[in-house]
Amino acid sequence: MKTKMTTVALAAIVAAGTAVAAVPASAATAKAAPTRCRTADLKAGFATGDDAKPDMGRAGKQTQAFVWFTNKSNRTCTLSGFAGVDMVGAQRTDGTWSLVRSSKRPTKITLERGATTDFSINLLPVAGSTPQKEKFVPATFLVTPPNETKHFTLKWPFGGQILKQDGATHPGTYLNPVGQ
Repeated sequence: MKTKMTTVALAAIVAAGTAVAAVPASAATAKAAPTRCRTADLKAGFATGDDAKPDMGRAGKQTQAFVWFTNKSNRTCTLSGFAGVDMVGAQRTDGTWSLVRSSKRPTKITLERGATTDFSINLLPVAGSTPQKEKFVPATFLVTPPNETKHFTLKWPFGGQILKQDGATHPGTYLNPVGQ
Protein backbone atom coordinates (compact mmCIF):
# COMPACT_ATOMS: atom_id res chain seq x y z
CA MET A 1 0.00 0.00 0.00
CA LYS A 2 2.87 2.33 0.81
CA THR A 3 4.40 1.80 -2.65
CA LYS A 4 1.12 2.63 -4.39
CA MET A 5 0.76 5.86 -2.32
CA THR A 6 4.32 6.87 -3.16
CA THR A 7 3.70 6.27 -6.86
CA VAL A 8 0.48 8.30 -6.78
CA ALA A 9 2.21 11.15 -4.90
CA LEU A 10 5.12 11.17 -7.38
CA ALA A 11 2.69 11.18 -10.31
CA ALA A 12 0.91 14.18 -8.77
CA ILE A 13 4.19 16.09 -8.42
CA VAL A 14 5.14 15.34 -12.03
CA ALA A 15 1.74 16.46 -13.23
CA ALA A 16 2.10 19.69 -11.28
CA GLY A 17 5.42 20.39 -13.08
CA THR A 18 7.62 20.34 -10.00
CA ALA A 19 9.49 17.13 -10.70
CA VAL A 20 13.27 17.25 -10.39
CA ALA A 21 15.02 16.29 -13.62
CA ALA A 22 18.10 14.09 -13.60
CA VAL A 23 20.04 16.89 -15.37
CA PRO A 24 19.50 20.42 -14.06
CA ALA A 25 17.92 22.75 -16.64
CA SER A 26 20.75 25.26 -16.11
CA ALA A 27 23.30 22.67 -17.25
CA ALA A 28 21.39 22.02 -20.44
CA THR A 29 21.49 25.69 -21.50
CA ALA A 30 24.86 26.76 -20.04
CA LYS A 31 27.73 27.37 -22.47
CA ALA A 32 31.24 26.32 -21.67
CA ALA A 33 33.40 29.29 -20.73
CA PRO A 34 35.81 30.30 -23.50
CA THR A 35 39.32 28.93 -23.17
CA ARG A 36 42.49 30.90 -23.80
CA CYS A 37 43.58 31.78 -27.28
CA ARG A 38 46.40 29.65 -28.65
CA THR A 39 48.95 30.93 -31.13
CA ALA A 40 47.27 28.79 -33.82
CA ASP A 41 43.95 30.59 -33.11
CA LEU A 42 45.43 34.00 -33.86
CA LYS A 43 47.06 36.12 -36.49
CA ALA A 44 49.22 39.10 -35.56
CA GLY A 45 50.78 42.22 -37.03
CA PHE A 46 51.82 45.80 -36.44
CA ALA A 47 49.13 48.49 -36.62
CA THR A 48 50.32 50.66 -39.50
CA GLY A 49 47.56 53.26 -39.87
CA ASP A 50 48.61 56.90 -39.69
CA ASP A 51 47.29 57.25 -36.14
CA ALA A 52 49.05 54.05 -35.01
CA LYS A 53 52.56 54.56 -36.40
CA PRO A 54 55.27 55.35 -33.87
CA ASP A 55 57.07 58.64 -34.46
CA MET A 56 60.59 57.25 -34.75
CA GLY A 57 61.91 60.73 -35.58
CA ARG A 58 61.19 62.04 -32.06
CA ALA A 59 64.64 61.40 -30.62
CA GLY A 60 64.60 61.27 -26.83
CA LYS A 61 60.78 61.28 -26.55
CA GLN A 62 58.73 58.14 -26.04
CA THR A 63 56.40 56.95 -28.75
CA GLN A 64 54.28 53.80 -29.13
CA ALA A 65 53.94 50.97 -31.62
CA PHE A 66 50.89 48.70 -31.51
CA VAL A 67 50.74 44.96 -32.17
CA TRP A 68 47.33 43.41 -32.86
CA PHE A 69 45.97 39.91 -32.41
CA THR A 70 42.90 38.76 -34.39
CA ASN A 71 40.98 35.60 -33.53
CA LYS A 72 40.96 33.56 -36.75
CA SER A 73 39.53 30.43 -35.12
CA ASN A 74 35.90 29.28 -35.20
CA ARG A 75 35.50 29.72 -31.45
CA THR A 76 35.55 32.46 -28.84
CA CYS A 77 38.78 32.58 -26.84
CA THR A 78 40.43 34.78 -24.21
CA LEU A 79 43.74 36.58 -23.79
CA SER A 80 45.05 37.80 -20.47
CA GLY A 81 48.46 39.11 -19.53
CA PHE A 82 51.50 40.22 -21.44
CA ALA A 83 52.75 39.01 -24.77
CA GLY A 84 56.39 37.99 -24.94
CA VAL A 85 58.34 40.34 -27.20
CA ASP A 86 61.91 39.83 -28.35
CA MET A 87 63.36 42.43 -30.70
CA VAL A 88 66.01 41.15 -33.07
CA GLY A 89 68.40 43.87 -34.20
CA ALA A 90 69.66 44.71 -37.67
CA GLN A 91 73.21 45.59 -36.55
CA ARG A 92 75.66 42.80 -35.80
CA THR A 93 76.12 44.29 -32.32
CA ASP A 94 72.39 44.40 -31.52
CA GLY A 95 71.57 40.76 -30.82
CA THR A 96 68.14 40.05 -29.34
CA TRP A 97 66.46 42.25 -26.72
CA SER A 98 63.66 40.75 -24.60
CA LEU A 99 61.38 43.61 -23.61
CA VAL A 100 60.39 44.11 -19.99
CA ARG A 101 56.79 44.60 -18.85
CA SER A 102 55.16 47.75 -17.59
CA SER A 103 53.60 47.90 -14.14
CA LYS A 104 50.06 48.01 -15.60
CA ARG A 105 47.69 45.28 -14.42
CA PRO A 106 46.41 42.96 -17.15
CA THR A 107 42.72 42.34 -17.75
CA LYS A 108 41.01 39.41 -19.46
CA ILE A 109 40.02 40.09 -23.07
CA THR A 110 37.39 37.90 -24.75
CA LEU A 111 37.77 37.61 -28.52
CA GLU A 112 34.83 36.45 -30.58
CA ARG A 113 35.60 34.93 -33.96
CA GLY A 114 37.13 37.68 -36.14
CA ALA A 115 37.58 40.14 -33.25
CA THR A 116 40.84 42.03 -32.71
CA THR A 117 42.67 43.41 -29.70
CA ASP A 118 46.12 44.94 -29.39
CA PHE A 119 48.86 45.94 -27.00
CA SER A 120 51.32 48.79 -27.08
CA ILE A 121 55.08 48.89 -26.95
CA ASN A 122 56.58 52.08 -25.56
CA LEU A 123 59.72 53.01 -27.49
CA LEU A 124 62.48 55.53 -26.83
CA PRO A 125 63.88 56.54 -30.26
CA VAL A 126 67.31 58.09 -30.70
CA ALA A 127 68.84 60.17 -33.49
CA GLY A 128 70.65 58.45 -36.33
CA SER A 129 73.84 60.23 -35.24
CA THR A 130 73.80 58.36 -31.89
CA PRO A 131 76.90 56.15 -31.54
CA GLN A 132 76.29 52.58 -32.72
CA LYS A 133 76.89 51.05 -29.28
CA GLU A 134 74.10 53.23 -27.81
CA LYS A 135 71.42 52.43 -30.36
CA PHE A 136 69.40 49.35 -31.23
CA VAL A 137 68.13 49.08 -34.81
CA PRO A 138 65.03 46.84 -34.87
CA ALA A 139 64.69 44.35 -37.72
CA THR A 140 62.13 41.78 -36.53
CA PHE A 141 59.96 41.22 -33.50
CA LEU A 142 59.25 37.76 -32.11
CA VAL A 143 55.79 38.12 -30.54
CA THR A 144 54.40 35.33 -28.35
CA PRO A 145 50.76 35.54 -27.21
CA PRO A 146 50.21 35.39 -23.42
CA ASN A 147 50.70 31.93 -21.90
CA GLU A 148 51.95 30.46 -25.18
CA THR A 149 55.33 29.20 -26.36
CA LYS A 150 55.03 29.65 -30.16
CA HIS A 151 55.64 33.08 -31.60
CA PHE A 152 54.91 35.20 -34.65
CA THR A 153 57.84 36.76 -36.51
CA LEU A 154 56.93 40.32 -37.49
CA LYS A 155 59.13 42.50 -39.67
CA TRP A 156 59.65 45.97 -38.17
CA PRO A 157 58.05 48.35 -40.70
CA PHE A 158 58.85 51.75 -39.16
CA GLY A 159 62.62 52.27 -39.43
CA GLY A 160 64.51 54.35 -36.92
CA GLN A 161 66.54 53.25 -33.94
CA ILE A 162 65.93 52.91 -30.21
CA LEU A 163 68.12 53.86 -27.26
CA LYS A 164 69.84 50.60 -26.33
CA GLN A 165 68.82 49.84 -22.74
CA ASP A 166 68.55 46.07 -22.86
CA GLY A 167 70.31 45.77 -19.50
CA ALA A 168 68.49 48.63 -17.75
CA THR A 169 66.23 48.10 -14.75
CA HIS A 170 63.69 50.69 -15.99
CA PRO A 171 64.28 51.09 -19.74
CA GLY A 172 62.41 53.61 -21.87
CA THR A 173 61.37 50.75 -24.19
CA TYR A 174 58.91 48.26 -22.67
CA LEU A 175 55.56 46.58 -23.33
CA ASN A 176 52.06 46.90 -21.92
CA PRO A 177 49.46 44.16 -21.31
CA VAL A 178 47.15 42.92 -24.03
CA GLY A 179 44.15 45.21 -24.35
CA GLN A 180 46.05 48.27 -23.06
